[in-house]
Amino acid sequence: MHADQTTARPDAPNVTDDALYLDGIPHDRFAEMRAAPGLLWHPYRDGGFWAVARHAEVRQVSRSPEVFSSAIGHTNLWDLEADALEARRGLIDTDAPDHTRIRRLVASGFTPKNIKTWGTTVRELTAELLDEAVAVGTSDWVDSLAAPLPIRVILALLGVPVDDADHLVALSNHLVEGTSEQQTLAPDAFGNTTELRLLPFNSPASHALFEYGEALAARKRLEPADDIVTTLVQAEADGERLSGAEFRNLFHLLVFAGNETTRTALTHGAMALADHPEQWQRVLDGEVSVEQATEEILRWATPVLHMRRTTAVDTELAGTRIGAGEKVVVWYASANRDETVFEDPYRFDVGRDDNPHFAFGGGGPHFCLGAFLARLEIQVVLEEMRARGLRLRRVGDPVRVPSNFVHGVLSLDLEVVS
Repeated sequence: MHADQTTARPDAPNVTDDALYLDGIPHDRFAEMRAAPGLLWHPYRDGGFWAVARHAEVRQVSRSPEVFSSAIGHTNLWDLEADALEARRGLIDTDAPDHTRIRRLVASGFTPKNIKTWGTTVRELTAELLDEAVAVGTSDWVDSLAAPLPIRVILALLGVPVDDADHLVALSNHLVEGTSEQQTLAPDAFGNTTELRLLPFNSPASHALFEYGEALAARKRLEPADDIVTTLVQAEADGERLSGAEFRNLFHLLVFAGNETTRTALTHGAMALADHPEQWQRVLDGEVSVEQATEEILRWATPVLHMRRTTAVDTELAGTRIGAGEKVVVWYASANRDETVFEDPYRFDVGRDDNPHFAFGGGGPHFCLGAFLARLEIQVVLEEMRARGLRLRRVGDPVRVPSNFVHGVLSLDLEVVS
C-alpha cells in the first residue's frame, strides 16, 4: 500500500498494458504524468508503484542506489517470491558490494579502449550486411542488419562460435516475448524442467541460455582464448567468488542486452531516418556529425522503457513521501521526452546539441556496460551508409513487440536505395 498521505492523489494513467505499445510508446500518457505535481501512484496487479516520469527524478533515483535498491525486489514490475529472487538475481538485480564485484570482472571487456579495438570487425560486418541489403533492394531491416550485426559482434566478444548466432538470436526473441503476456513457448521447451517463475523473463529460453553458457564455459576452461567468457571462467577459478548462478545470469544478461537493445536502436533509427529524409540529408551534407545523429537515435529509440527500484528507507522524491519497501519505477521513455530538458522533444533532430538522454539508464552504478559498444555499432552503420550515399525508404509499417519493457520491433520493411 502507498502512504496514507498520498491517498488523495489521482492515480497515474495506465502505461503497463502491453497492447498500448503495439502502436508505439503512449507518449500522451507519460506527458500527463510529467505534468502532474509530485509523483503519481500507478496501480498494478495486487499493488502498485510510484511512477517516476520526469528527467530530474529519474536521474536522482538512478544515482541514489543506497535509497533506491535494485536488489531488494529486483527490477521487474511484479513481485517475486524469495526463492525466485535468489534464482533470478543477475548483475542488474544487485547492489554494492556484490554489484561492484561482479561488474568488475566483466567491465574490462567493455571499456572505450577495448571496444575501439573491435572497430574493424564492426565495420567489416556492417559493410557486408549493407552490401547485401543494397543488392536485395527491399527487405526486413531487422533481419538484414539490425539483428545480425549486434549479435555477431557481442558473440565475438564473448567467444561464442559465429555458427551459433541464429540460435542465440532466436532465444533472445523468446526472451522478449517473456516481457509481455504473449509467451508462445511451452514450459518444457528446450528440455526445461525449472518452474518458469524461477527463470528470467519467465521463459524456458532462459534455461536454454543457461545450458549454452555452462557448456561454453566448460570449453573455455579447456581451451582458453582472448574473450570475455574466458575472463569470467578464469576469474572464477582464481577465487573471485563468481558462483555458478552468477555466471549463468551474467552470460544471460550479456547475450540479451548486447543483442536486443542495440538491435532496437538500429531499427528505430532506420525508421526515423526513412520517415525524416531531411534529417539524413543533414548527415550526408556534413552539416551534422555522425556522433550527434547517434545520440539522437538513442534518445528517440529508448530501447529499454523502464526499470524498477525498491526503497531501502523512508524517503521523499518530488515532494512525495515514500515509505521503505515501496516500488518505484523509473520510465526512461518518459524522461527522454521531458519538455524541460529537450527542446521540441517529439521532433527527431539529428543536430540536437544538448542531448542528455537516458537510453543507457539514468547514470549511477547501473549505467549500461554496453553503451560504448552500442554507440560504436550505430556510428559505424551511419558512416558506412553515408560513404555509400545510401537512403532508406519505408515500405510498410513496423510489427512491434507488445511489451511495456522493451521498445522492440519484430520486423520493418525498408528499401535501401543507393
